[in-house]
Amino acid sequence: MQLIRGYLREAGRTGLDGWNRFWFSPADPATLGLIRILAGAMLLYTHAVWTLGLNDFFGPEAWVSPQAASLAQPDNGRFAWTYFWPIGSTAMLWLVHIAGLVVFTMLTLGLFSRVVAVLAYLAAVAYVNRVPGALFGLDQINCLLAMYLMIGPSGDAYSLDRLRLPRAADGSRPPALPSTSANLAIRLIQVHMCVIYFFAAMGKLRGDSWWAGNAMWLSVANLEYQSWDVTWLAHWPIISALTTQVTVYWELFFCVLVWPRLTRPLVLALAVPVHLGIALFMGMITFGLIMLVGCLSFVPPWFVRLVLERRQPNGVSEGDGATRGRTESRRPRAGLASGRRSA
Repeated sequence: MQLIRGYLREAGRTGLDGWNRFWFSPADPATLGLIRILAGAMLLYTHAVWTLGLNDFFGPEAWVSPQAASLAQPDNGRFAWTYFWPIGSTAMLWLVHIAGLVVFTMLTLGLFSRVVAVLAYLAAVAYVNRVPGALFGLDQINCLLAMYLMIGPSGDAYSLDRLRLPRAADGSRPPALPSTSANLAIRLIQVHMCVIYFFAAMGKLRGDSWWAGNAMWLSVANLEYQSWDVTWLAHWPIISALTTQVTVYWELFFCVLVWPRLTRPLVLALAVPVHLGIALFMGMITFGLIMLVGCLSFVPPWFVRLVLERRQPNGVSEGDGATRGRTESRRPRAGLASGRRSA
């Protein structure tokens, strides 16, 4: 019994240590800063598009009235908050819309990021709840990323906030310090992406076309979504079958294979053709790109700095579950699959 109790005690302690390292280790905010730029730009673009039909969708005489829109929400819109409900004039509508675009612009640039991140999330949710009939996967990922950007210091890297910091005597700015909230924000995005892919795969497995291997052909041959004519695939059924199976199995095992450092580069590399294929061949460019932005959460900060700054950060942690506290970073031996420990 004493041996069993010792084993259970050691297993519990090891598990708790691993849990704390995963969620609460300080991390370099470089990856979060890059996600802020790309997600903010997507928020700005997708909401600027509403300008073309602002009165038709959000105005006092909109195609869908506030009452009808609230009925389309769960619990008749009781919890579907939006600041568009009380707006009764076109002038006020335009003022609020322009203010929202300014907020998204400030988020992209990283100006007053802590406050602007909260405002951007509230604005994104407000637009979605006003026009629930236009809610698609792009809007859901937009809100997902905006929500988690509120948690971490997304303005600590690659931002105007950083440029506003006072310089030291030698002209340099203080380094971006690792923080627990930066790691927590990235971890939440990572876990959420795993959940999305897993249930996307489970949904596909309920359809006969994915088992038969012709789902990809049915998708690219659909004229409603077709942006490029790829009907020549009808003469190459093996390609359609192969891409169908690779897609569904990639989504199904994403949540398992993306964590080990040896399989993570392969999983992330496959994300590029999967989502660019959706973007280019099915006309959903914004959705394909925003999913790749979410996948960036698995790219370690040292790699982001290596690509964007052509240097290794000193004294900052990776945010990938590795042991922290090195004062000198080492150059990785082999890209994303370097000798760094994964979660």
